[in-house]
Amino acid sequence: MEVSSIGYLTSKIVVKEFLELKEKVIILKEDIVSLDEVNIMNPQQYVKFAFKNLKKNTVSSVHELKILNRFFAVEDDIAKFFVEHYLKIKDVGPRGGIDIRRIGILEGRKSADYRTYKDANIGRIYPVNFMAKIDPLRRGISIKDYKWTKIGDTSYDGEDIVIIQGVNQVQKRKNYLDPVLYIGIDSYKVYKTRNKASNVVYIYKKNTEGKLYLSYHNHYTKRFIDLTEEHQKILQTTNKQIKLSKRNEVIVLGIETDKKKIDVGNTYVHRTKMEDVKVNYNAQFWGTFNLPPPTDYYKKSIKELEANYGVAIDTQFELVNN
Repeated sequence: MEVSSIGYLTSKIVVKEFLELKEKVIILKEDIVSLDEVNIMNPQQYVKFAFKNLKKNTVSSVHELKILNRFFAVEDDIAKFFVEHYLKIKDVGPRGGIDIRRIGILEGRKSADYRTYKDANIGRIYPVNFMAKIDPLRRGISIKDYKWTKIGDTSYDGEDIVIIQGVNQVQKRKNYLDPVLYIGIDSYKVYKTRNKASNVVYIYKKNTEGKLYLSYHNHYTKRFIDLTEEHQKILQTTNKQIKLSKRNEVIVLGIETDKKKIDVGNTYVHRTKMEDVKVNYNAQFWGTFNLPPPTDYYKKSIKELEANYGVAIDTQFELVNN
C-alpha cells in the first residue's frame, strides 16, 4: 500500500503489516523543499509547458471514475440540507473540455431539509457538471492575460513542485477565479489547482502508469437575495438580505481504464440541481458501503446540519429516506 500527499514524503507499507498495527494510522513525514536557490524558469513558462503537456501527463483515454458527491445547501453560513450521491462518470480528463461524456447515478440519500429558501435558483446545474465547467485545466486559460508569480514550493512523490499564481490583467473583477497551479518542475505535471481564495480546489493523483487523474475536488459558491417581510419574520431578523451558498465535495474512489470493464449508465441531469435528481434509497448499500474517512470540509458542514435541531445525521437519513 502506498500513501502520498503534496508536501509529504511518499510512505509505503505492506497491507498485511498495516492490518496488524494496533493503531491503524500512517504518519507522513513532511518533505522540506526550498527552490529559492534553484535556477527555475520564468513562472509563465511553467504554465505554458504545463498546458502543452497536459494530454501527455493526464489519463486522456476513455475511462470511468467512481465518485462520491456530497452537496450542502447553506443559508447565512449554516448548512441546512445535505444530499449525497454515489455515481460513475465516463470521461477523457481535461482534454474533454467542459463536458463530461456520461453520468450514471447509482445511489443517493438526503438529510432533513431545514432550508427557508427551498426553491431559490442559485444555479440549475448538477455539481459534477459545474465542477467540469469551472476547472481551469478543462476550460483553458488565456495565459497572456495573466501576470504569473511564484508564491511557494512543495513536493509530491519525489518531484519538486513550484506553486504559481496568475492574476488576470484583463478581467480584474473576476479575480476570484485567478488560478493557483502546483506544477512539477521536471515533468510539468499539474498536481493541484485552486483559486486565489482557496474555495475551489482540484487535486490529482497518479495511476499505475504515472499519469494524473482527478482525486478530489471541492467548490463553494454564494449569492445574496432580498428578504421579504414574511421571511424576515420567519427568520426573526431585520436584515434586508440572506446569503445563500453551496458547498460541494467530490471524492474519487477509483478509476477504470479497461474499456471492456467500463460500465456507466446515463442519468439525465442536464440543468438539474442535485436535490431534484430522483434516486431510490437503498439502506443496505449505505449500510455496507466503505465510506472514505470524513474530511474537515465534510465534518464542518455535518456539524452545522446536526446543530439546527440536534438531530444526528444517521437519524436524519433513517427518518427522511425510508
